[in-house]
Amino acid sequence: MTKKLKCVLLIDDDEPTNFLNRMAIEELDCVEHIRIIQNAREALDYLVCAYQPPPLNENCPKPEIIFLDINMPAMDGWEFLEKYESLPGNNKSSVIVIMLTTSFNPEDALKANAIASVSEFRNKPLTPEGLREILQKYYPEVCK
Repeated sequence: MTKKLKCVLLIDDDEPTNFLNRMAIEELDCVEHIRIIQNAREALDYLVCAYQPPPLNENCPKPEIIFLDINMPAMDGWEFLEKYESLPGNNKSSVIVIMLTTSFNPEDALKANAIASVSEFRNKPLTPEGLREILQKYYPEVCK
């Protein structure tokens, strides 16, 4: 049996993008749970729950990968990252955060690369090929 990631978290306010990202993830069949949250504040609440000890976190599995959009209303991806950095929990270092964007602004890529918790900066939507590259790089034991 192939090993799967327990959870991937998609944080993006755009429903069509979430649909395409979900399809790419489902196509590879390498994830047990796909959580989609369209609001960065709600995503932070979810992560607070995920970092609780069992059984307090049973309804919110801790994601191994977070795909984060930059441009969202109310709280954008940059603001999310500031709050994310201050979340309690010593397990954040094992979470891969990948910023997905439609931005062609080179400053966004430079800014993302300067943030320790951001592992990669990629264009959206996610593709099965792009996801396969990510899995091979960070989780080579998954979906061999």
